[in-house]
Amino acid sequence: MSNALQDAVAAPSPNTAADGHEGTPFVASLPFWGVHAACLLAFWAGWSWIALLTCAAAYFVRMFGVTAVYHRYFSHRTYKTSRPVQFVLAVIGTSAVQKGPLWWAAHHRVHHRYADTDKDVHSPTVRGFWWSHVGWILSNKYDETKWELIRDFAKFPELRFLNRYHLLTAVAMALGMFGFGALLNHSFPSLHTSGLQMLAWGFFVSTTLLYHGTFSINSLSHVFGRRRFQTKDTSRNSFVLSLITLGEGWHNNHHRYPASERQGFYWWEIDITHYILRMLSWARLVWDLREPPQYIYAEAE
Repeated sequence: MSNALQDAVAAPSPNTAADGHEGTPFVASLPFWGVHAACLLAFWAGWSWIALLTCAAAYFVRMFGVTAVYHRYFSHRTYKTSRPVQFVLAVIGTSAVQKGPLWWAAHHRVHHRYADTDKDVHSPTVRGFWWSHVGWILSNKYDETKWELIRDFAKFPELRFLNRYHLLTAVAMALGMFGFGALLNHSFPSLHTSGLQMLAWGFFVSTTLLYHGTFSINSLSHVFGRRRFQTKDTSRNSFVLSLITLGEGWHNNHHRYPASERQGFYWWEIDITHYILRMLSWARLVWDLREPPQYIYAEAE
């Protein structure tokens, strides 16, 4: 068993922290677990190929919203875009149902500042697997946006609005999925779908998969994989996690040079988020995609 894995398993529960303020309140966690429970609707509504394809598409688009928008743009500013496109990208990000863009980015900046220390909000080697995977995002200790860490984007009122009312996108998406399924059932009954089926697969199942795909970076990418760079933290590169998260699994690369838009530093390191952003740059929707300098490659082991 690796040292990082041993630390993750042996790490104390955050409920025993000295400050006594961390925990996952039951009532406040109900919506999160309710999304999981609602996946059972799929057994009642059945499945169809169109529902499965919609589930996969919803996962893909919203994972891109987390990786390209919440992470690489709002957290690290690894590329530039216009204010209208910035807003559209932020809306896509909120559809992932992982709170607002300013909240997400501010807390992620804390993670990089204090990676794998007592001040890291989700280190598996310090606080254990469960806390880094789910516990921290449900904790009442981290409800508030750290405005002092996100002043660069907090100046935009439309982003502050999305940050406060981030659930509007999720509600609209859920209603849209139900309406889409009902419309298909009415217009193309041969597809064998329905409003309830599309709601179950297109929203609840895809959201649950998206949660755990995203959270796996926090809980697993500091435990499993290989280390190309000798960073001060325990970040690792993982091909499998990169496939699940559209390129976020090259986590050791990322921690060595967070300013880079691309996280797969070499052509064989699959980074689907990077490929999409590159295509968007051809259309001039984004620009100035930052890359690692040559001295970073010289450090690679």
